[in-house]
Amino acid sequence: MDKEKLLELYYSHRGGINGALVGLVTAAMILILGFFRVLFIAICVGIGYYIGKRLSEDKDYIKNLLDRILPPGTYR
Repeated sequence: MDKEKLLELYYSHRGGINGALVGLVTAAMILILGFFRVLFIAICVGIGYYIGKRLSEDKDYIKNLLDRILPPGTYR
C-alpha cells in the first residue's frame, strides 16, 4: 500500500484507530507499571489538561482561583 491509501484508511477510521492505540498504550502501561500507578498518572494528566484549558481560555484563572482559596491580596 502506498502512503495515500494508508492516509485515506486512517482518515476514514480515525476514531477506531486512535481508540485502539490508546487502549494498547493503556494496557501496556498497566502491565508494566500497575493499575494504581497508571490511575495516578491518568488523574495527573486530567488535572493538567483541565488547568491548561482553563488558562488558555482565561489568563487570570490562577489569580481568580487563589482569590477564592486565599485571603485576597496575599499573593500579590
